[in-house]
Amino acid sequence: MVHNAAWRRSFLCVLTLYLGFASPPCKARIYTNHWAVRIAGGPGVADRIAEKYGYRNMGQIGDLKDHYHFFHSRTIKRSTLSSRGHHSFISMEPKVEWIEQQVVKRRIKRDYKPVPPLSQTSPAHSNVAQNNIFYNDAKWSSMWYIHCNDDVHNCQSDMNIMGAWKRGYTGKDVVVTILDDGIERNHPDLFQNYDPQASYDVNSNDLDPMPRYDATNENK
Repeated sequence: MVHNAAWRRSFLCVLTLYLGFASPPCKARIYTNHWAVRIAGGPGVADRIAEKYGYRNMGQIGDLKDHYHFFHSRTIKRSTLSSRGHHSFISMEPKVEWIEQQVVKRRIKRDYKPVPPLSQTSPAHSNVAQNNIFYNDAKWSSMWYIHCNDDVHNCQSDMNIMGAWKRGYTGKDVVVTILDDGIERNHPDLFQNYDPQASYDVNSNDLDPMPRYDATNENK
């Protein structure tokens, strides 16, 4: 019975891989046709061993000395079983110190944990209302993205900006670089804290990130 259940899960994994998508029931490790190999002796030795067993040496893995990325075109691209065959004898080579077939890493969405809405009459809600008085910005009511941890704006934020402010963090001596189409460095809200040494215009290749106001507004 257990054997049949395992066989069904394996079959389902193979089917979903064939169709090209992941499936919640597919919990098995998914092996690829890529390997990480540690070979002593330099790139020349790695190339020779790769060619001998039908691999293609894709080059060194980052800054890891003697570690290479091998690819085998005649191996199944996605499989629930690790690869077997003539090419697997590569581990018997004296210069091969370690080899590992690479597996698919599943991506897991990270998100905030929903918080139950606060009651209008609860002490917590009263504290939020009182704490809001501290922030005397005329536009405070429009800054929903900062104080939306309540049932009024129907949203949740995991940035905890108010919590940081309450602890005394102001952002002093912190430099933030924003990658965008352009930034109005002379804007009243920005110019006092604008840092030209942390700014660059990658569109025009100069040091002035001011937007271009033209007919298309492509850089606005």
